[in-house]
Amino acid sequence: MTNNGRLKPILDVNEKPKLALWITLSLQHLFAMFGATVLVPILTGLPASVALATSGIGTLTYIIITRGKIPAYLGSSFAFITPIIVLSTSHNIQTAMLGAFLASLVYGFVALLIAKFGVNWLLKLLPPVVVGPIIVVIGLGLSPTAVDMAMNKTVNGVKEYSLENFLVALATLAVTIICCVAFKGFAKQIPVLLGIVFGYIIACIAGIVDFTPVIEAAWFKVPEFIIPFVTYKPEWNVAALAMVPIAIVTINEHIGHQMVLSEVVGKNFIKDPGLHRSILADGTAMMFASLLGGPPSTTYGENIGVLAITRIFSVFVLAGAAVFALALSFIGKFSALISTIPNPVMGGVSILLFGIIASSGLRMLVDEKVDLSINRNLVISSVIIVLGVGGAMLKFESINFELPAMALAAISGVLLNAFLPKEVK
Repeated sequence: MTNNGRLKPILDVNEKPKLALWITLSLQHLFAMFGATVLVPILTGLPASVALATSGIGTLTYIIITRGKIPAYLGSSFAFITPIIVLSTSHNIQTAMLGAFLASLVYGFVALLIAKFGVNWLLKLLPPVVVGPIIVVIGLGLSPTAVDMAMNKTVNGVKEYSLENFLVALATLAVTIICCVAFKGFAKQIPVLLGIVFGYIIACIAGIVDFTPVIEAAWFKVPEFIIPFVTYKPEWNVAALAMVPIAIVTINEHIGHQMVLSEVVGKNFIKDPGLHRSILADGTAMMFASLLGGPPSTTYGENIGVLAITRIFSVFVLAGAAVFALALSFIGKFSALISTIPNPVMGGVSILLFGIIASSGLRMLVDEKVDLSINRNLVISSVIIVLGVGGAMLKFESINFELPAMALAAISGVLLNAFLPKEVK
């Protein structure tokens, strides 16, 4: 035990394990983040190999900027799934990457403000009554995507109901749920990965997996990076601004993770190296992802869970996981194998995963004791949820700009919280 009554860490933040143990522990963190990190590019149409590469690069960047003081892993952010899909569909993937780049600039701006004025202003701007419903919107807004992947198949360009696909999805969902509630230890921390693995086996038995891409793929292949001035000529598109408000949610998520991580490790990361430095590191990782064509990144709760279970807080272990992710992104057959995961498998996992996201928003409202009997709180949460889930949008055709539902809901919540009086009679 330490002086403050906590269990003594097996390896502290700056302690380096021996090589064999180092590799094992790093692979454990790789498995913990893998399912969710790969799911985002699959849903958005981005290459999974690029997501793995930017995840590794982002984590190493984060560790460097935070001076090796915070053990954290950065993976693909679910908050940006809908905006990426909307922008890449209505415009192109380059516009979505521009939007992610602009969102990363918000992180830098917020980091500067925190360094200058502290963090209280941000907590007042983003109280639980605003952030909780926005998280609910993220989860529920993605639910049609999960159900569509689970239930339908495309035949000659037309979607139609498939009982076979839906049964595979339900079987995958069942396995994932069992992993969540029945397993113990590390296995309980990777239910998404285990669900995908078992779901994939079920899909193989059902005969809906095509291994042709794996057979044809080369062992070594450079990820399909989307790099400005290299693979495309960047152009300004005002529609990219639609992704900026999502940073409101992810920055708040970052603060929550730092608080939890500080509690797990027993060090105040908000003070040292400072919240401004960790937010800057997160934003820089997101910027690199946008410049390489990967999904925006965020710190991962899954890996915080692994830290809590193992009591191994070494940043060298997290850096090792990042190196493994980066190396895997260059193995062509591995990337091709990921691409063969059928939609119903991903849909089955997503049903639970997106539901958990929505439920975590409700949990925030409960944990923070947000009183919905107060009209002000009721109005803010109601408007956010209906605008977000209902699909409301602001569209200005004259300037080719569209503010999607999630962004509109977030902005509306912030404005209502700022201007509504404390008591609505």
